[in-house]
Amino acid sequence: MHLPIEEHTKTAVQPRQVGRPRNPSLQERRRDEILDVAARLFAEQGYHQVDVQAVADELGVGKGTVYRYFARKEELFLAAVDRVVRRLKSAVDSRIEGIDDPMERIAGAIRAYLEFFAKNSLLVELLIQERAQFKDRSQPTYFEYRDVNIGPWRQLLQELIAQGRIRAMPVERIITVISDLLYGTMFTNYFTRRRSSFRTQAADILDIAFFGILSDQERSTRSRDAAAVRGRQKRG
Repeated sequence: MHLPIEEHTKTAVQPRQVGRPRNPSLQERRRDEILDVAARLFAEQGYHQVDVQAVADELGVGKGTVYRYFARKEELFLAAVDRVVRRLKSAVDSRIEGIDDPMERIAGAIRAYLEFFAKNSLLVELLIQERAQFKDRSQPTYFEYRDVNIGPWRQLLQELIAQGRIRAMPVERIITVISDLLYGTMFTNYFTRRRSSFRTQAADILDIAFFGILSDQERSTRSRDAAAVRGRQKRG
């Protein structure tokens, strides 16, 4: 179980006894304990202000214990960022597990995304710092994961279009707009300290994404106008 980023209780990592066989589950738990503390310190103080010794001190171990898991501070930081995105994906996957209706899967994923950052707001700092400190990386970790995991969502949208439940348009257009809405909302919430309920925000995004902002009358008028323009273009 991961400690929330806001948790300030020190977690002691006990050094392995000499000659004791390695336990993979114990190693994974210790690795997570190190990342819990490192993520909080990086988020609160910034990448340059935190050194490995500070992480070790919080854990009550020697610096060498941290270095056994992460050879450099850069590796430790990037591992913390990587875990943020993996935890986000896990939160979304857990929320939509067992939901059969594709539209409800989309709705559940949007709610889970906003809920994750509402409960772990300081983790946004790690995404910001990665972009600021490691500009030489081809892509930030967030977008690497998004590109790798977008396939099932692309297929889901294609099926909805084929079923006539979503109007025909390029799937990438839908993905880009919804992705940008969520990404922008996450950062806006953090920078402005907005305290709107994630449920309310999800409902607003879903309402506008699913139903648009035009009335039926306006939509009908614009459809007629667009059809007239296409007719003139064909005749011309």
